[in-house]
Amino acid sequence: MDTTPMMARAGLLQTSLIWVAYAVAVALVFVVAVITVFTWQTPYDRSKLVTTVAIVSLTSLLATVFLLPVDIALVSSTASASRGTKKDWATPERIDGILTTLKIVYYSLYSFDALLCLVVIPFAYFWYEEHDEVLEEEGRESWSTRFAQALKYTIAFIFLVIILFLVGFFVPAAAQDHGRHLDLDYFRRLLTNNKGEKALSFGLGLLMTLGTLLYVLYTGAGLALLPVSFIKSAPSISAPQLSATTASELEHNRELQRQIEMRNAGRIEAMSQKDRRELDLLLREERTLVRRQRLAAEARGEGQSTIIRIWTKTQAVFRPLKLVGGILLLFLSVILWISMLITAIDKAANSVCKSHCGYILGHINVFQPVNWVFVKAAKAFPVDYILMAFLILFLFSSSITGIASVGIRFLWVRIFQLKKGRTAPQALLIATVMQALIILAINYAVVNLLAPQYAMYGTQTFCQGFARFPSAQPDCTNHRDMIRPCSESLTDPLAKDVCTPTVMSTFLNRIVLNWPVFGAIDFWAQFAFLTVFLLVFITSLVRTPRLNLGEIDEEAQADEEEGLLASTSRRFGATWQDITGRARRTVGGSSGGQGYGTSGTNGTNSSH
Repeated sequence: MDTTPMMARAGLLQTSLIWVAYAVAVALVFVVAVITVFTWQTPYDRSKLVTTVAIVSLTSLLATVFLLPVDIALVSSTASASRGTKKDWATPERIDGILTTLKIVYYSLYSFDALLCLVVIPFAYFWYEEHDEVLEEEGRESWSTRFAQALKYTIAFIFLVIILFLVGFFVPAAAQDHGRHLDLDYFRRLLTNNKGEKALSFGLGLLMTLGTLLYVLYTGAGLALLPVSFIKSAPSISAPQLSATTASELEHNRELQRQIEMRNAGRIEAMSQKDRRELDLLLREERTLVRRQRLAAEARGEGQSTIIRIWTKTQAVFRPLKLVGGILLLFLSVILWISMLITAIDKAANSVCKSHCGYILGHINVFQPVNWVFVKAAKAFPVDYILMAFLILFLFSSSITGIASVGIRFLWVRIFQLKKGRTAPQALLIATVMQALIILAINYAVVNLLAPQYAMYGTQTFCQGFARFPSAQPDCTNHRDMIRPCSESLTDPLAKDVCTPTVMSTFLNRIVLNWPVFGAIDFWAQFAFLTVFLLVFITSLVRTPRLNLGEIDEEAQADEEEGLLASTSRRFGATWQDITGRARRTVGGSSGGQGYGTSGTNGTNSSH
């Protein structure tokens, strides 16, 4: 009986299940993106276009990263780890078909991500800045004029994309004679002569390197701060208690005001200077307490969107579990740090070609815990997929925590601050671009440092035994000691026939091999990442969290009219008006005059 059709159907079923699992993961990623955007953006100043672009961008970026476990599972499914051979259905044609499909999906998603970051998000930013409420109400601002203005400023980014592609297309990559440093066919095949593929690898390599710089600062800090924030999340004073305390202080304040007013009631002469100063001080304190009371109400979810209220209640219910979760995440962060340090030192000491190929490592020479866990978990798919999804979401959340803690800065100047439910549309778009670049760097870190062996070959093994006849594969069913894990440095011809590297590892290795400068920067930046994590980790453990009522008052004061980022938005609005030569008007008068007046008042109040 011919078992070939049955084997083929079994292979098709296995690969189909892997793609179905990916589709489910993308659906969950979409939910995560929606929750993330609606949780962080301000409810006062929303834009449908900005919200849509942010959700689509985050979904696409996470879907790109989540394609890695699919890549690993597909190449692993073609081989039998217990026998060290290719499965009967895994013919060269079927394997080429799987790899081609993966390449198409990878290139499509990466191209779409680059288009979002360099064209779509800048367009959404300028589209939002071009909005004028007065012109819209008067009918002088049409969709076409607003589109034309936004497109005019986006053209610069379109030219940037074209320049990046042309540079990658024409500038020569690493010389082919670098192959003398590479004694292996695998590395020689990575030196591509395809100009289109070389241009794409250059563009993504440049974006990945820029993302690595952000990844060092924000993800390094966030990886340490996120677990510690869980452990120290219990507030010094709860929102209801803060509200009750503020209400009591407010009642006492107003009682003192009534006493002063009653003491001076019926007096012909004016109020004494002492009473006037005391009354003015009480009035300023009253405004501060009213703002603090409103902020405490918002902390309980009053006046917020349904998602924010649900999230607030959920946090309160599960707050006792956050301590345990924080300890576990802290342990995970330390394990990740140790694993990255081990691999980085291993690469620096044992790379087959050092800086000529971006410190590609032939095989792991030291036990690395994260890689070991993934290799073992990959034998029970989708356990490894779930672990990889959790790892990616953990690093993604760490990046958000880092951006929220450090803020969006230019050098040491803070431009925007991210707060849950208080993030301006401009800050949301800029943070999305930063996340896009950081995710590219996370992809590099996962593949090259956290789980290099798992990310390259998955569970594939090969048999070093002898074949019964020339056209057959060696079978190590009864000789398990002759089964070896796949490694790109092995020169055994049998390994080349059985071991299929993942598309992602091949693509990233091609980038660092064709453009060694990118590989060198990305690699040595990992040591800076480890240093930032260590410094922030030690600092966050030593510092004691405290309730800062002054900061609460400042936030409430800034939120009184426009939200937490009111002053920053005005500064950016003024800059944009200088660029366009047009003043933005708002309903009810000039925003500029109101802005300066409010700033002055706020400054006075905040000093008390």
